[in-house]
Formats: sequence, structure tokens, C-alpha cells
Amino acid sequence: MNAIVPLRAAFGLAATLLTASLALEARCEDASPWQRDAHSAVRLLAGSRSGGVLLGGIAIQLQDGWKTYWRTPGDSGVPPRFDFSKSDNVEAVTVLWPAPMKFDDGAGGHSLGYKKQVVLPLRIVAKNNDKPVTLRANISYAVCDKLCIPVEASCELTFASVASTEDGNLSAALDSVPKPANVGDPTPLTIRDVRRDGDRNVVVDVAAPEAKQVSLYVEGPTPDWALPIPKLMEHGPPGVKRFVFELEGLPPGAKVDGAALKLTLVGGEKAYEFNVNLN
Repeated sequence: MNAIVPLRAAFGLAATLLTASLALEARCEDASPWQRDAHSAVRLLAGSRSGGVLLGGIAIQLQDGWKTYWRTPGDSGVPPRFDFSKSDNVEAVTVLWPAPMKFDDGAGGHSLGYKKQVVLPLRIVAKNNDKPVTLRANISYAVCDKLCIPVEASCELTFASVASTEDGNLSAALDSVPKPANVGDPTPLTIRDVRRDGDRNVVVDVAAPEAKQVSLYVEGPTPDWALPIPKLMEHGPPGVKRFVFELEGLPPGAKVDGAALKLTLVGGEKAYEFNVNLN
């Protein structure tokens, strides 16, 4: 038995299917295909196209129990590396880093990074606002369980959407990036003081009345500084969480006096980034 569909209904159905197809196509254009290996997957995300500074992202998914690393991996690990040099109409790309978590590295130390999934926001500056922007990324990262496995991936994505379906994901990722702050800011979670204790130790006092768990990470002025993860002292002053780290892991010839350090403070859902100079 053949069903007879009225002509008006047929046109309506065709229009609905066409709209759904176009929406699906637009959704696909806002993210590159997943590049998968045995334990992870990676792809690019494109935000809305407006103006000369665009927001994009690198999305990484990880199997349960596996992890990847922050820009500073901690006591062990491999930081991700990105090459955008083959992109079209791209002047510069800045990778932004959500606050990491700390986990045992299996060798008595701790590493810094991410589990399950993470989106690294990208701030992209176009050379010409009136021309298409195509981002091409060669991505090198490591995924680790008990052993670390290097991963290489290549992704490509053109920024074309006036209103991207990935805007919400990118906005959420951007919110997880530590906010710039200054020592002594009048916020509930802040660094009160940074000072030297002798030649080799640095003491950092943190005010964190609302956060039960607080973590502090430190980076030197250049990537070849391998400063240890600050340790939380058991007995600090009332209302203060006191962290201490040693000035070790410095490159040959490095000068400590006046060195520019970056401190990342994480407590609960808040995270802040402080730039300080050692005195």
C-alpha cells in the first residue's frame, strides 16, 4: 500500500530536513574531526568569527585512568607542544591553560595536568580581518598511566561561523583559566606575601578562608627552570596556608635575585595567576 503525502507537507518535510542538514553541517564545521590514538583523542574548536582576534580551542579526551600534562609537568612528565606555523592568515596564536590538578607520578613525586578531558583555549590574531582564517596545528603531547606514550596529531579547521556551536564550550574553558592577580588583592583567595628565607628557600603565605584544599604551583622566567612544586606546611599562622619551595632545578648561571616567577594559586573553583620578582 502506497502512502500519499500532500505536496505542501512534502515541501515542509524537505525544508525541515534541509534545515537539519545545514545545522549539522555548521556544527561539523565548528570542530575538526577527532584524531584518535589508543588512549586519547584531540581536535580543534572554532569560536564565532568576529573581528581580528578569534577564540578557538584544542580539545583533548582521555581514557579513564590516563592523563596528560600542563605547560609545566611537575616532577615528571612531558608538556604539550604546538606548531601553528602552517596556518593561513594567522598572525599569532596564544595557548591559554586551565588550572591543572596535582596527581602522584608513580615515582614518589607529583605531576601536574589533566584527566578525562580538557579544552585549551586559543587566542588567535588574524593577519587580515577580511580574509578567511584556517588554523593548522601539529600537536605533540603525552598520555600516561603507568607508562607514558607520546602522541602526534595534525588538525585543520577554518573559522567560518558567525555564531559557532562551540562558543559555550570555549567560554567554559576560558572561565577555568587562572585570572591575573596581584599579591595582596582583597579577594578571599589570594597570596598575601612572598619572601626569601635564606639563600635557598622561598615562603609564600596564602589567605584562603573558604577553600579547604589549596594548591600552589611555581614557574621560573624561562622553561629551563625546573622549580619544585611548593609544599604546604603543616603548621602555619592562623588563617594562613604557608607554602615553601626550594630554589633548585635552576639552569646553569641563572640569577635568583630579581628573578621573575609565575605563581598559580588554585582553591576550589577559583584560580589566580601572580607574577612576582624575587628580592
